[in-house]
Amino acid sequence: MADKYTPQAIWGRELRHYRQVAGFTQAQLAQKIHFSESLISGIETGQLPASLEFAKSCDTTLSTGGALYRLLDWRRAQPFAQWFGEWRVKEQAASSFRAYEPLLIPGLLQTEAYARAVLRGDEIALAARMERQELLARSDPPPPMLRCVIDEAVLHRPIGSKEDMREQLDRLVSLVNPRLSIQIVPHGMHSGLTSGFIIATLSDGADVAYVDTALRGLIVSDQEEVNQAVQKFEAIRTEALPLCMSLDLITRTAGERWT
Repeated sequence: MADKYTPQAIWGRELRHYRQVAGFTQAQLAQKIHFSESLISGIETGQLPASLEFAKSCDTTLSTGGALYRLLDWRRAQPFAQWFGEWRVKEQAASSFRAYEPLLIPGLLQTEAYARAVLRGDEIALAARMERQELLARSDPPPPMLRCVIDEAVLHRPIGSKEDMREQLDRLVSLVNPRLSIQIVPHGMHSGLTSGFIIATLSDGADVAYVDTALRGLIVSDQEEVNQAVQKFEAIRTEALPLCMSLDLITRTAGERWT
């Protein structure tokens, strides 16, 4: 259960107050602002963070005079959701990553335009994501090694404009170096038709995993479960194209699909 005195939980209670004053149920508000009822419930209970777009929609519908948007100022000091903050610490301490993504370009590899579309224009979250990427270019300590496997469908999914997609795919190719590899799993049935996940190896050699879900990310440190994630990653990787063929596919898709 979320701490009821965190800024996120307090913001959620303010949303509930304005919603009730306006005479809306969660379902009615969801219909008005085109966000899910489950998201509204999660935000009101402090379990989920609100985006700037969400706050603006609520302000307009509930006639708050912009109060909810202004109250999100606390996020400028805490750009990451509470549950992601723990992973952020582990991410900074990691010496290597093994990542699999079936839906989107991994956050650490996203261009600013692509990330802005994914985050629906949330500039606070965007700035935080761009700052996270700095670890791949740091000099002291050396940047972590990243072995990334991406489903081919990600290359074809339109996120932002055609220009944004072309820029994103071009960037994937340019990022590859001895410490960063990208492999593509071709279209079709394979071992990775589930959620994305990433395994971080820490400086002491321990592995910890981060798994995406529909509502939030989960950090997994139980060794048996982490070992299962490692085995899953290796199974997916064996079905991926070799590095050179993957880069050729990315380049070809950029030219044929996004020009």
